[in-house]
Amino acid sequence: MDIRRAGTQPSGKGPSDWFTGIVRIDPLFSPPDPARVAGALVTFEPGARTAWHTHPLGQTLVVTAGCGRVQREGGPIEEIRPGDVVWFPPGEKHWHGAAPTTAMSHIAIQEKLDGSAVTWMEQVSEAQYGG
Repeated sequence: MDIRRAGTQPSGKGPSDWFTGIVRIDPLFSPPDPARVAGALVTFEPGARTAWHTHPLGQTLVVTAGCGRVQREGGPIEEIRPGDVVWFPPGEKHWHGAAPTTAMSHIAIQEKLDGSAVTWMEQVSEAQYGG
């Protein structure tokens, strides 16, 4: 058994290669092999968002606060709010982040395949974001 006490894992800044704007990542869980699932609480300041990306085994988002946006490639931008649960299937190119004037937090859960949980791609442009 392993108990991770609240406040014992440091928050991290979302790297500019993967995010636009101010993003904080608070790790929640990432058990050792052979477990594959990991989770983090991610907080986006207004206008902040991920770059386009995919997950080899999919991703689940559980919105915990604020108002945000999600979009899969070729689909419309969708608004998300606390209590919403979003599932991106394996390999689906997508992005997610805050609304233009409102911060948003979500728990992100994804699994690793061959040691990788995500493939990062190009940044979401202002035109794509629709700010």
